[in-house]
Amino acid sequence: MVKRIVQSALFYRVAESIIPILTWILITFPVWFSPFHPAVVSYFILAFILYFFYKSMKTLYFAFVSYKLINQAAKVDWSKKLSSLPHHRDIVHVFIITNYKESAEKLSQTIEHISDQHYDKAKMHVVLAMEEREGDEARKRAKAMEEKYNQIFRSITSVFHVLETGEVVGKASNEACAARIVADRMKREGIDPTHVLVTVCDADSLLPLEYTSYLTYEYLVDKDRLYHFYWAPVLLYNNFWKLPLPIRLQSTLSSLLRLSFLSQKDDLIQISTYSTSLKLLQAVNFWDVDIIPEDWHIWLQAFFAFGDRVKTIPIYLPICADAVLAKGLFRTFKSRYEQEMRWAWGASDIPYAIKRSFETPHISWVVKLRKILQLAETHLMWPTTFFILTLSASIPPLVNPVFKRTVMGFLLPKLSSFILTISSSLLIVFLYFDYKLRKRVKVETKLLNLPLLFVQWYFLPIISFLFSSLPALEAHTRMLLGKKLEYKVTEKV
Repeated sequence: MVKRIVQSALFYRVAESIIPILTWILITFPVWFSPFHPAVVSYFILAFILYFFYKSMKTLYFAFVSYKLINQAAKVDWSKKLSSLPHHRDIVHVFIITNYKESAEKLSQTIEHISDQHYDKAKMHVVLAMEEREGDEARKRAKAMEEKYNQIFRSITSVFHVLETGEVVGKASNEACAARIVADRMKREGIDPTHVLVTVCDADSLLPLEYTSYLTYEYLVDKDRLYHFYWAPVLLYNNFWKLPLPIRLQSTLSSLLRLSFLSQKDDLIQISTYSTSLKLLQAVNFWDVDIIPEDWHIWLQAFFAFGDRVKTIPIYLPICADAVLAKGLFRTFKSRYEQEMRWAWGASDIPYAIKRSFETPHISWVVKLRKILQLAETHLMWPTTFFILTLSASIPPLVNPVFKRTVMGFLLPKLSSFILTISSSLLIVFLYFDYKLRKRVKVETKLLNLPLLFVQWYFLPIISFLFSSLPALEAHTRMLLGKKLEYKVTEKV
């Protein structure tokens, strides 16, 4: 009976609506509850702001830890360290580069960084995961890349993904198509899938020179390697000084958050560009082809197969990538908004996780609930934080004038302002990390631009609203109304 309920469309629809409903309840809570119990609303607001302060301190602490470990990792000769391990020559690397309507120049730059890796090129395969629907332009680009690099790697091949019935346009279906072809080839060549490391790259992901050696070393010394993903922080610094101020500020925040996530090992889940064994991909039947956000989803696929043995192992070498930049300011803003909405659509992983929780009795409910709560917290904070931090404290006395004459009514705006001011002061430290990280990846800051880096943070509230909270809220609302999101490739010129 329970199994039939869990597998029903109604169950999934209800599970899909939980987070969007909670989002709207939290945002509107001060408006509809203040006329009756303004003190309760005030305590809720203060509790939320204090929690935000705690999260800010936690983010700062782990950003410091990650930055320190990145500095340490940069001093290691990973190629030399790897050579001391037995069987290191057995490991084969496959780089799947998903791309759609990317320029040949951008794709070539990514392949160049793979070709510069301090690793035996005879053990490296590059797969260009193209989309058949792009037409002749994709074939021309693929042919040009193959001709240019066919003497460098063990192989460079192109795969043209044809969208099948039941598949959704996006990175997941493309990757699944390419990875299945890779698996068939490795089988024909008699290569053990436990000896094959697959790295999924975006077309603008520039890998650091020691990435492959570092990854191989971590994989070989990892006793639970067959259950693990490996992730280096993807920092949006490639085109930093070409970006309009709002997009540059957003890319800075994203990069700093990823830096902080890196050393939070118990909660770490990979984003964008990552690696894992072909064996693990085969064990979960590759990526689900009917979803849009694939990085957290493939982690959940593995988690519900193997439980808490599944983890993401940090690689402390930053990868550089492009932030959104289209032709024209309006198109750039529009593309950035759509990218954030697509990321926020990751809330669709929560109903999937709830459904799979009922289907996996071999995993402890404590472990599963902890992971569901982690997902829920991320996707609830995303659209609600702006509204609660900036607007909610003024609502109780506005809606209920009597409350304004109470002690709590008098103190609420002052206390909330004080806590937020302390939280905002932490931005100075984040600015330091941002500056040092960009310097490490050779994105220099001219003395003339230093004042701009400070001034831009005054625009943080409005920029966060327009390019974070609002698109996330739209994604949740679409989910609530059953309006599916269409995958749109982010423009990066």
